[in-house]
Amino acid sequence: MISSSLLKKYDTPVPRYTSYPTVPYWTDAPTTVDWIQALHDSASKEDATWAMYVHIPFCETLCTFCGCNTVISRNHSKEGSYVQTLLKEQNFYRTQTPELFERKLRQLHLGGGTPTFLSAENLVALIEGLLRDTRRDADAFDGSLEVDPRRTRAEQLKALYDLGFRRVSMGVQDFNEEVQRLINRIQPFDITKKLTEEARAMGYTSVNFDLIYGLPKQTKELMRQTVEKTIELRPDRIALYSFALVPWIKPQQRLFKDADLPMGAEKRELYEISYEMLTQAGYREIGMDHFALPDDQLSRSMDEGKLHRNFMGYAELRTDILLGLGVSAISEAPSCFHQNEKVLAQYQKKVLEEQVIPTLRGHKLTSEDQRQREMILQFMTQGHVRLSDLEQKEDVENFLSQMIEDHLVAFEGDELKLTETGRPFLRNACVALDLRLRRNKPDTKVFSQSL
Repeated sequence: MISSSLLKKYDTPVPRYTSYPTVPYWTDAPTTVDWIQALHDSASKEDATWAMYVHIPFCETLCTFCGCNTVISRNHSKEGSYVQTLLKEQNFYRTQTPELFERKLRQLHLGGGTPTFLSAENLVALIEGLLRDTRRDADAFDGSLEVDPRRTRAEQLKALYDLGFRRVSMGVQDFNEEVQRLINRIQPFDITKKLTEEARAMGYTSVNFDLIYGLPKQTKELMRQTVEKTIELRPDRIALYSFALVPWIKPQQRLFKDADLPMGAEKRELYEISYEMLTQAGYREIGMDHFALPDDQLSRSMDEGKLHRNFMGYAELRTDILLGLGVSAISEAPSCFHQNEKVLAQYQKKVLEEQVIPTLRGHKLTSEDQRQREMILQFMTQGHVRLSDLEQKEDVENFLSQMIEDHLVAFEGDELKLTETGRPFLRNACVALDLRLRRNKPDTKVFSQSL
């Protein structure tokens, strides 16, 4: 267990580092022309690979814990027009960066929102349109989707399986009815169990559960019960996220009382209980917040030193380009980040009426940004990073002096290493490599707590 003194010292607001620079520190915004040029530069390499992320924002009900960009609606007549908007947006890229579609597509991920808000027919129309005249990597293609088990039917999973999808991530969060009531997500265990069994019977090779610790009214005993039920269904992967309390961004988080939330040592103990139960059940901790069975590809990627982290979290494959389609979707190339319009009406207006790529913002990475990004990425995925620049090593060593003294990180020569004791403080240690944050600390709370 983490000592109370370490919790008090290090449970501070820090980024999750799914990118560097982190979004609040994006400064040099690219024009759409800049973004297309960045794609050209990367896709011009014959061995370049790419991934596609498609954001489906719709949910029928609002989960009060959620920090995603969603559109709450029960009006399914919106499906068709949104699918057509996505395909039209992708067609802009087909026209302006045709070389991208000659490169190997390694990943296609449907995220949300609730991708299975779309009917099986509309899912087929979307995926067939996206993959038409697209070169899939025959050896390493990964089709995956996020689902809400309450809104997902077997025919939807079957339709996507027939199109090459083999990985499904199920939103669970917690199995206790009272916790579910407070987060406005009533989801009986049997629903999750049934969908898990159906997915496996169809041939899905990797099933992931998303769990959250730190939700209102969660206790040690309730957390044990949730983990026990999870182990009973034995998903291949588990994402165990800390509840990110950010009511200044997501006002729905004010619908429950702060007094209902486990905080500090009480909250962290929920993770430690889960960690102990999952590792005893044969799961391995992957990076930060993730667990996988030893034979899952995510686990093998960690062993092979291929583990990657991007805007979607940990992934078993790294690609040169991530192309995001849909409202608020984020894309990245080696030299540039790009985000679409975040408001659905504005996104669709730009695509359908103005006939342009729906650029909202982004960031052109400097050479320093690219160097620091690689270092943070390695540290987040492998727990160690070499600092070849003596001046930078001295700076990082000085910045982390307290963490070194507390035996959370250590230097072996010019290599910075995370210790076993320091495992929970990975995000804190990464701040030493985050030059933009260190040069300009925010005056107000921007990030969620680290633990």
